[in-house]
Amino acid sequence: MRSPRGEAAALFALLLLLGAGWGITQPLTKIAVSTGHGHFGLIFWQLVIGAALMAGIAAVTGRRLPLGRGALRVYSVIALVGTVLPNTASYQAAVHLPSGVLSILLSLIPMMAFPIALGLGLERFSLRRLAGLGLGLTGVALLVLPEASLPDAAMVAWVPIAILASLCYAFEGNYVARWGTAGLDPVQVLLGASVTGALMVLPLMLGSGQWISPFAPFGAAEWALLASSTVHVLVYTAFVWLIGRAGSVFAVQVSYLVTGFGVIWAMLLLGERYAPMIWAAMGLMMMGMALVQPRPKAVLAPAVGMGQGEVR
Repeated sequence: MRSPRGEAAALFALLLLLGAGWGITQPLTKIAVSTGHGHFGLIFWQLVIGAALMAGIAAVTGRRLPLGRGALRVYSVIALVGTVLPNTASYQAAVHLPSGVLSILLSLIPMMAFPIALGLGLERFSLRRLAGLGLGLTGVALLVLPEASLPDAAMVAWVPIAILASLCYAFEGNYVARWGTAGLDPVQVLLGASVTGALMVLPLMLGSGQWISPFAPFGAAEWALLASSTVHVLVYTAFVWLIGRAGSVFAVQVSYLVTGFGVIWAMLLLGERYAPMIWAAMGLMMMGMALVQPRPKAVLAPAVGMGQGEVR
C-alpha cells in the first residue's frame, strides 16, 4: 500500500498536471483562431469532439443519458451559458487579445460569481469576499487603463468581450448551485450539454457560412482545436476523480494553476511577453481569487464551460 506521504505527493502531482492541461487550452485556442476559422465552426467541432469522447467514457462506465424534461433543461442551460455564449465571446476575443491576458481574465470567474450568489440568496455578505472582488476589479483596471499594459491600445475594446465569458461561467456555476442538475452526474451533464450545444450551434454555423470541413488537410489551427478538445475531456474526467479522492476543497485549488500555467504556456508556445502592469494585474487577481473562495463545502465539478480552461 502507498504511504500517506506518497499518496499526497501523487495527488499534488495530479493537481499540477490538471492545471497544466487546462492552462494549455488557452494558447491552443489562440492558435485555433489564427487562420480565420469562424467561432461557430470552432464551437461546433469542439462540442462534437467532446461529445464523442464523453460518450466513450459513459459507455465504459455504464452510464446512460437521461432524456427527461428536467435533464433536457439542464443540458440546454449548461450548453448555452457554459459553452455557446462564453465561447462565442472567447473565440472572438482570442483573435485580438494575448493568450496570457485571456488566462488572467478567467480568474475573474469566482469573483463575479460572488455578487450573483448574493442576488440568488446562495451566499451571505462577506467583507473578505467583497475585498476579493475589489482586488479583481482593480486588476482589470490595471489591464485596460495604463497605455503600457496591452501591446495595442485597440485591444482594450476586446477586454469586456473576454470578461463576458467569465460572467457566463460565473452564472453557470450559480445556476447549478441554485437549481441543481436534476440528479445527473458530471459526466452525464457534460455529455448531454455537448450534444445539445452542437445541435444549437449547427444551424448558426451553416447559416453564417462558418462550416469547417473535417476532410480538408489539417494545419496548426485544426490540430490545436482537436488537441484542446481532447485535453479538456481527459483533464475534466481526472478532475472529477480527484474530487472523489481528495475532496473538493483540495481539487478547486487547480484554479490558481490554470491561470499560472495559461500564462506560462502562452510565453513558451506563442512567445508572448507582458508589461509590468499585466504581471501586477495577475497578482491582484490571484489574491482576489483567494479571498473569494467559498467556505469548505461541496463544490460541483465544472461543467461544459471548461473547454476554454476555466474552473469554477
